[in-house]
Amino acid sequence: MAFHVCSIMVEPFCSVPLIWIIQDDMLSKRLNMYKDRGWENLVSHWRSTFSRASVVVFPNFALPQLLISYSIFHQMLYSALDTGNFHVIQGSPVDVWSAEIYKKTHFKHELGNKLGFDVEDIVVLVVGSSFYNELSPEYAVALNRMGPVLTKLPRKNPEVSFKFVFLCGNSTNRCNDALQETASRLGLPSGYLSHYGFDQDVNGILYFADIVLYESAQNVQDFPSLLIRAMTFEVPIVAPDLPIINQYVGLLFIQVIDGFHGLLFPKFSSDALISALTDLTSTSDGRLTMIANSIASSGRLLAKNILASECVTGYANLLKEVLNFPSDVVLPSSITRLPKAVWEWDLFWNELIQVPPNEQRSEKIKRKSSVVIKLEEEFSDLVSPLNISSPGKEISAHDIPTQQDWDIIEEIELIEEYDRVEMEELQERTESILGSWEQVYRIARKSDRIKLEKEKDEEELERAGQIVCIYEIYNGPGAWPFLHHAALFRGLSLSPKALRLKSDDVSAPQRLPLLKSRFYQDILCEIGGMFAIANNIDTIHRTPWIGFQSWQADGRKVSLSKKAGQVLEEAIQENTGGEVIYFWAYLDVGFEVIDSDDSPFWQICDIFNRGHCRSTFKDAFRHMYGLPRAHLEALPPMPDDGDLWSSLHSWVMPTPTFLEFIMFSRMFVDSIDAVNGNLSDDYKCLLASSGLERRQCYCRMLEMLINVWAYHSGRRMVYLNPRSGSLEEQHPLEERQDFMWSKFFNITLLKTMDADLAEAANDGDHSTQNTWLWPLTGEMFREGINEMEEEEKRHRQKMEKRRISREKKPGNHLNHEHKQKPLGE
Repeated sequence: MAFHVCSIMVEPFCSVPLIWIIQDDMLSKRLNMYKDRGWENLVSHWRSTFSRASVVVFPNFALPQLLISYSIFHQMLYSALDTGNFHVIQGSPVDVWSAEIYKKTHFKHELGNKLGFDVEDIVVLVVGSSFYNELSPEYAVALNRMGPVLTKLPRKNPEVSFKFVFLCGNSTNRCNDALQETASRLGLPSGYLSHYGFDQDVNGILYFADIVLYESAQNVQDFPSLLIRAMTFEVPIVAPDLPIINQYVGLLFIQVIDGFHGLLFPKFSSDALISALTDLTSTSDGRLTMIANSIASSGRLLAKNILASECVTGYANLLKEVLNFPSDVVLPSSITRLPKAVWEWDLFWNELIQVPPNEQRSEKIKRKSSVVIKLEEEFSDLVSPLNISSPGKEISAHDIPTQQDWDIIEEIELIEEYDRVEMEELQERTESILGSWEQVYRIARKSDRIKLEKEKDEEELERAGQIVCIYEIYNGPGAWPFLHHAALFRGLSLSPKALRLKSDDVSAPQRLPLLKSRFYQDILCEIGGMFAIANNIDTIHRTPWIGFQSWQADGRKVSLSKKAGQVLEEAIQENTGGEVIYFWAYLDVGFEVIDSDDSPFWQICDIFNRGHCRSTFKDAFRHMYGLPRAHLEALPPMPDDGDLWSSLHSWVMPTPTFLEFIMFSRMFVDSIDAVNGNLSDDYKCLLASSGLERRQCYCRMLEMLINVWAYHSGRRMVYLNPRSGSLEEQHPLEERQDFMWSKFFNITLLKTMDADLAEAANDGDHSTQNTWLWPLTGEMFREGINEMEEEEKRHRQKMEKRRISREKKPGNHLNHEHKQKPLGE
């Protein structure tokens, strides 16, 4: 899990919108432990993790206030974790869901026996808005304010045995002492007031309570979660008429009618509170009234979907602000058209009925399974070699290296270094017969060869003798989990700093300096990696077939499986039917967005490129072939024959065919760059609608270029199912003869055009002032250039022979130089 968190903080996921949703207060409780133990590195990691998020969402205002409270006491957390991206979206089914599960696995009479209450007791649970570990000032004020209520209520209802339980703090502090002191001061009988801590079974006391009294005068922003749980347990609630509560619960107690959800009373009115409690308990047998039962039933219905609409609308607005939808996405409807939302409880119910009563998860088990604890364990190397998920575990002194330990290690290293230097000096002084220079050169070459063979990894050795090599293109460490470790594959990194460790991945920028520029690395994407492989290809690739696969193929479940890879190798070996292109990822767009009267291929391309694919392709095609603007036919036809088209740069072809494709692609890419006015100057891209698409301006059009070239150059196209390995030819040659533009894709014409560009580059003959992209994308081949290089090579060889001949002539002073005898003679 830690690796996945780190992955979204590096390329290629740095620009992906990320929303962190914090559902509980686990992290805020752990931060105190980090501070006490001095684990500042772990706090720093959480800070960087939070800052990576576009938004950190809390389901209520209480959770971020806990972080603020921490910063007040420790002067570091709020400024460290909140980078201005905290956001609250009220509403969550968690409280209702937790209560429903608890009801399924617990019984009230068992809870009463456990809590020590009698059957005739009316338990009034007093809750508030604070979550401090001590008796808060709010509760102290509430006790004083409730003094008249606590004394008058028993006299007004002598037949009712009231028990007031205050839920606050924890079970180990002095909250109970403060309550008993108040009870003694008011002259209340023993057991009339009691305390219950938040570190105990909160759901249990809420479920068992007869009435839940919300006693707080603070104008909170959230509807209290404890009240939602109480309402789910069908416990009647009594609360002051605070705005947030009045908004959902409804009527004041003096306006009681059927259909309300709780009793509200004017805050600071003890008489109103006494009347409300009396209305709920005034029966001859000392039990709850019909009004109380009506409130409980109505409250349960309200709690089931309370704040659901606010939650759905809140997330819809958040996604609208955070997401930059790509060009091919059908935009969602307006938020104003959303119906009134309710939670889809049917989706929860199947899981709810499958929870065995004896497998109810305790709070301790939930804490151990928390994502916070798991991340702590996986990041423990940042702070301590111990399991940091156990706050009670003491750090043993034997586990921490002392200064004496470090001194001993340093002394051992110095001794080893001294011995190594001494052995090297002895070897240099030892007499050895070197032999002739030819023997020395032979030994040196053999040593280098052995060294290189030892340095080869297992994948490289397995790759020897393979008929095909598939380069998996990626552009950051975050893509590593999507890559393969088989002899058939080899990594191709578009970033110079993202090579996998212990692997023979190829660095594209090292082979093609153009890709050292982040700008060109972004706008070319995968095809830039292909240019790098094609550049002096003999130095990197020697197999007769070559292929590529984007790292995204694995994420989309269309990467080549082991079975399909074996089928591919067998098909290549048996291929005798001319040049074939095998592909296993295909264009897949919903038919509802495609006009059947138009070419699906070009329509899909328009969808991917903000509606400007065809116009841009035409302009680039005219520029590439020097066609006038009046030449209307500049868009190669791609008829709809019901077959598939390649996608995601996931294909295999013969290596010579690949070089022809690269020759065409380099000229086409240069033309696109020219007609777009050289994006490096003003960074305007007609093909994109979002920031990420603008950075990768040419990528989605170039992803489809392989189809145009293969279709019109007469290559067979075969779809390989990436799972089953089944083969099926697409767009048969005999069916596309009438549509192919062979004259534009003829290899002789393309070689001539390539040679003309090479000559212009060699002569510096380029009219535009902008950066000329074509010479930067690979090698330049031209007959004149090749002849010049051969002439220079012959001249160097001739001069070397003359030098050797002069040195061998008799009388040459070099042959009579004094030669020092070796040491020891």
